[in-house]
Amino acid sequence: MRMVQYVNQWLSRQLPGYCAFCLSADCGEQGWCAQCFRELPWNTPACPQCAEPLPAGGGGRCGHCLVAPPAFTHTTAALRYLEGVAELVHDFKFHGSARAGTLLVELMLCKPPVQLGGALLPVPMHPSRARERGFNQAQWLARQLGKRLQLPVLEAECHKRLPSQRSLNRAERQRNLAGAYRVAGPLPEWVIIIDDVVTTGATGHALALAAQAAGATRVDVWAASRTPLEKS
Repeated sequence: MRMVQYVNQWLSRQLPGYCAFCLSADCGEQGWCAQCFRELPWNTPACPQCAEPLPAGGGGRCGHCLVAPPAFTHTTAALRYLEGVAELVHDFKFHGSARAGTLLVELMLCKPPVQLGGALLPVPMHPSRARERGFNQAQWLARQLGKRLQLPVLEAECHKRLPSQRSLNRAERQRNLAGAYRVAGPLPEWVIIIDDVVTTGATGHALALAAQAAGATRVDVWAASRTPLEKS
């Protein structure tokens, strides 16, 4: 049974013309069927500044953003990092699946930021980390989005090899990321950081500070997904 499930999941992510989530042949050009699209883990309600998922009926900014606002102004992350969305991100990020990446781009474009600013700024990776993985997933997403939206894609540098952030809390991540990024200026007044997953917002905060130091006056974040409360 496990092998059948694994094969079905692999096929759903690899076969064009079939829904990426249920393998139905009744899917649109984007790569999913209408029912699966409706049932995706949409990130609502969410904090408008960092996109942290809020309890049902919640609204406004989350407690973190009220007490210690991040350097970015707004975050668009329409989906929660759960179920099929998490599988897509994993296949794209760790297995280099171009189809998974293309599906993430299409999902991001379904619910883009209300305003797009002047340029896209993908989260950079340390050169040694990029060599290990083979590509920078945020840069790939930004380039695809830039082509579709006719927006320039900027570059930043990560000059600090960061340890794994997965087991760290918000404060620990911010300490690790302090001073990790450099952005050559001058930048447009308004830039949008691109990433695959937002967890605590620490990465966006550190990169936004670097972008502001290079001349940006407003920085937003646009990601494919946001981790749910119990995982952030």
